[in-house]
Amino acid sequence: MKLFFVAAFLAVAAAAPSSYKPEYKAPSYPAPSYPAPKYPTPSYPSPAYPAPAYPAPAYPAPAYPAPAYPTPSYNKDNKYADITITSQSDERNLDGSSQWSYAQSDYTTREESQVQKKMQGVTYDSYGKESYGEVLGNTNKGSSYWVSPEGQKFTLTWAADEAGFQPKGDHLPVAPVHEYELPVAPVHIPFNGKGYKIY
Repeated sequence: MKLFFVAAFLAVAAAAPSSYKPEYKAPSYPAPSYPAPKYPTPSYPSPAYPAPAYPAPAYPAPAYPAPAYPTPSYNKDNKYADITITSQSDERNLDGSSQWSYAQSDYTTREESQVQKKMQGVTYDSYGKESYGEVLGNTNKGSSYWVSPEGQKFTLTWAADEAGFQPKGDHLPVAPVHEYELPVAPVHIPFNGKGYKIY
């Protein structure tokens, strides 16, 4: 009978709701690690742009002021500072001839001309061999006039050709003329029939 009561009590105790509730702990899961996805690099075709056509810019011509040069100052001790060119000419021709002249305010003048002339001379071929024949050379002639500081007037004329330089002027020195005596040939006279005696 006692066992019956004990069993009934335990059954009631087991059937009665319990006020004890255990504390619930949320489970902790590690954060999942996913590998970074690899995407292929996209390739785009290069766009073709037409070259732009720009009109050429038009720049106005620059205007430069005329340079102002100072008046040259001559040395007062220069006694030729006042001499100027009063006339001048210069002519060059395609055939090799030329002529030029000038005149100054101090009455000094000079004129000169040259032409090409065929003459006899030595020529050289491409191997350096020389030969005597006709060559083309320059001939020159001219004249000059000037007044010395002492007031003496001089005139000089010249020519230069195959005969050399040939100046002429009253102020040029003249070489003295030397008269040579011709030698007398010796006279051979027979001497005793064995030789000759020279007189």
